[in-house]
Amino acid sequence: MSNNEQYPYDPQQHQQHQQHQQYDQQPYDAEPTQYWQAQTWDTQVQPAPVQQQYQQSYQQQQPYQQPQYQQQQPYPQQQQQQQQSYLPQQQHEYGYGEQQAQPLPPQQEWPQEPAPQAPTPAPAPEPAAPAAADDEPGYGPATITGNARVTDAQRARAEGRSPIIEPGIQPAGLTAVLGLLLAGGAAVGSYALLVPVVLLQAVTAAGWFRLNGMWPARQGIALAFLGGVVADIALLAAGREHGPAAILGTLGVWVLLTLVLQLRSHASPDERMYGLMATVVSAALAIVAAGHLAAEPDAVTVGAIAVAVAVVARALPLPTAASVVVALLAGAGAGVAVGGMTGVGSGGALLGVGAAAAALIGHRVASYDYPSRFVHMTAGVALPLAAAAPVVYVLGRVVG
Repeated sequence: MSNNEQYPYDPQQHQQHQQHQQYDQQPYDAEPTQYWQAQTWDTQVQPAPVQQQYQQSYQQQQPYQQPQYQQQQPYPQQQQQQQQSYLPQQQHEYGYGEQQAQPLPPQQEWPQEPAPQAPTPAPAPEPAAPAAADDEPGYGPATITGNARVTDAQRARAEGRSPIIEPGIQPAGLTAVLGLLLAGGAAVGSYALLVPVVLLQAVTAAGWFRLNGMWPARQGIALAFLGGVVADIALLAAGREHGPAAILGTLGVWVLLTLVLQLRSHASPDERMYGLMATVVSAALAIVAAGHLAAEPDAVTVGAIAVAVAVVARALPLPTAASVVVALLAGAGAGVAVGGMTGVGSGGALLGVGAAAAALIGHRVASYDYPSRFVHMTAGVALPLAAAAPVVYVLGRVVG
């Protein structure tokens, strides 16, 4: 059977086939009408059903297609390179018999661009090997703002030095100023003396809590300061002759009030006991500081000036033993000098020495257990004068 008999020639069908080939090749002839849908192309063609019907008819008329298609391939080489991704689709649609029998290998397909992937994070740098403990000391973690300034207390603790750190000359100067205010207020009258006494009580209450490491302790400070104010009111109401009763009565009431408040606390037993002791001692110091209102005015003047001079002498850069002796001698001298100008007389020496000794005790307490700068500026200022208040009251009555 010949080819003509197996594939009968139909002129009408051949003419339709040529028109369809010309219609399919129009995008190649018209250069400005080339469109691309995206930057990446799908090399696996999925022809439409209509194209598959044409493809079957082309396979039946293969002897007539091959010469025509070879005549219609006059494309420049540069245009073929630009349209490489489209040629496999065109050849597959026109249906060569050889390509139907032998499809293109996967290596000849246009390589698909990989889908964009999320950038992989850079591997974290490996930590450096820690140095041996014997070679270098350990360091703390890195900070953004840098390490804070090392305080004198931290440096002394790190170096293993004594926990006693003296307040220095600035707190001593503030103590001297407050002592002079007490002396001037005592010379003027009781109500003038009330102002520096209230200031002394406030600084004492805050300084004692900070000295014990309890900060912020607003309720405890407020309670202790309120006890001092109540004692002042009781003294002014009862008079100097009933001073001890007013002070002791206020102290007893405040201890009981503090105990009741601590029992109502929800803290642990250890914390409640520690808070109870700190509050009671702070309130006691604030109430005892009211003794300046109960003492004789001349005794208050002598004692306050003696404390001011003794504390400044103690702050001088001298050995501890020498500075203590110098402070006591300075207090005695101030007592003699001020006592001669008041009605105390020669008994001012005893009053000055006693007030100076009590002030040095308070100064020592404010220097204990690596105190901070805040402790020095509160407890270091107020404790010398608060501790000297009962001594001034007792020795003032003895001398006067």
